[in-house]
Amino acid sequence: MSSSSRGPGAGARRRRTRCRRCRACVRTECGDCHFCRDMKKFGGPGRMKQSCLLRQCTAPVLPHTAVCLLCGEAGKEDTVEGEEEKFGLSLMECTICNEIVHPGCLKMGKAEGVINSEIPNCWECPRCTQEGRTSKVKGGRERHLKKKPKPPMASAEGPAVPSPSPQREKLERFKRMCQLLERVPDTSSSSSDSDSDSDSSGTSLSEDEAPGEARNGRRPARGSSGEKENRGGRRAIRPGSGGPLLSWPLGPAPPPRPPQLERHVVRPPPRSPEPDTLPLAAGSDHPLPRAAWLRVFQHLGPRELCVCMRVCRTWSRWCYDKRLWPRMDLSRRKSLTPPMLSGVVRRQPRALDLSWTGVSKKQLMWLLNRLQGLQELVLSGCSWLSVSALGSAPLPALRLLDLRWIEDVKDSQLRELLLPPPDTKPGQTESRGRLQGVAELRLAGLELTDASLRLLLRHAPQLSALDLSHCAHVGDPSVHLLTAPTSPLRETLVHLNLAGCHRLTDHCLPLFRRCPRLRRLDLRSCRQLSPEACARLAAAGPPGPFRCPEEKLLLKDS
Repeated sequence: MSSSSRGPGAGARRRRTRCRRCRACVRTECGDCHFCRDMKKFGGPGRMKQSCLLRQCTAPVLPHTAVCLLCGEAGKEDTVEGEEEKFGLSLMECTICNEIVHPGCLKMGKAEGVINSEIPNCWECPRCTQEGRTSKVKGGRERHLKKKPKPPMASAEGPAVPSPSPQREKLERFKRMCQLLERVPDTSSSSSDSDSDSDSSGTSLSEDEAPGEARNGRRPARGSSGEKENRGGRRAIRPGSGGPLLSWPLGPAPPPRPPQLERHVVRPPPRSPEPDTLPLAAGSDHPLPRAAWLRVFQHLGPRELCVCMRVCRTWSRWCYDKRLWPRMDLSRRKSLTPPMLSGVVRRQPRALDLSWTGVSKKQLMWLLNRLQGLQELVLSGCSWLSVSALGSAPLPALRLLDLRWIEDVKDSQLRELLLPPPDTKPGQTESRGRLQGVAELRLAGLELTDASLRLLLRHAPQLSALDLSHCAHVGDPSVHLLTAPTSPLRETLVHLNLAGCHRLTDHCLPLFRRCPRLRRLDLRSCRQLSPEACARLAAAGPPGPFRCPEEKLLLKDS
């Protein structure tokens, strides 16, 4: 009986799943290989749909939906105790005809089947062995069902060593590559890129087949994978020849890959897009010009504008005008897709809210380099790895920067943001820092120390509103720095928020009288400040008394 008459899908290949027990399955993603960089969780587009290069399973198993082709039942090896009985009731997949059967369901007499001990539930079934349809590449260590393999004969030169198969070579090469990547973490990205064509394609399939050969069932010739040299500088040596499987190059490491150029450049729309009038179906133009239509569109919200963009092509071009999009809110989105980023650049907003989003550093740098007129940027709740893009992006028109509640921010990282670029000359205007034009800065919940506060006073001298609420290290010395005679913020501060700073005491309250332009002072939730001392400050105040709508909240009418 042929394989085609046994039922539907007799010769179809079943895709194997992870074993969830090997070292590669239990580890986490490296975040450096080209598969990880493509994932959405690491800021990529998510198009390749491949697992991490270091998480390629070395022993894939059959899916739980696999059943015997003859009896239609799943594996029942857990119901017996004997080794032979377990083998007879376990599912085995043939590497030649791809049939999944119970060995006990086959009745082939004295025919023998060859078991591949490297991959679970894999063998060459007795039918294919009897018909002579042996595979070109067999498993490294073979075990017959009826006969035991004879031990290798010792020669005069020494004991005979069985040559491992190319499948075994690929598995060993992949394990050695993982060990080398773990030992040298700084070269993991370059090595993963260079070995991706050979290693990832060979281990992602169930039986180490190349992508171009998995469809027609052909396998690589014996010894071909062990004699080729990889592009990353490593050299594979056939086992048994006296050398290691992978040898690190003795020469210098290859130069780093050059940065990949952008394929698409998104430019903002022109100032006066054509046409200037709205053509009608009758052939004439609408009497209202484009300027009048834009004044009507200015009364619409973002949702209504998106509806208008679907009316006609002319309205779609007009609705991209940046005067209609003064502020864009993309907050609390799990990830930002490339169409979203392109839409932001085309609209050229003056205020952009990316708080509590999964924006990556690469995406943020891409945006900031194309939003030259950006005046307000909200990044509260984002990761510091993404926010660090501010250190290398031009911010000439920025007036408001919100960095509240960013986790894992250290004092050294804040210094990198506040200090001027390393290539800036002392005589240039940017020598005072990247935030020299910022008027409002929100740093609530950060671990801001007095050292960072000194840099803030030096490189951000035009601040009129400063939010230091819930900063655990802010105390009386910090208030003394803000109101010192040498502090530029002493004459510019208008709004100061110190709510939740538990190190503040009543001794720092008279220092606020040094700020003549102070109009709002928030001291709520400060445990060591007494309401009586705040009331005395409100009564005296800097020139003119304050009013207290709430306890420890001091306001002054302008």
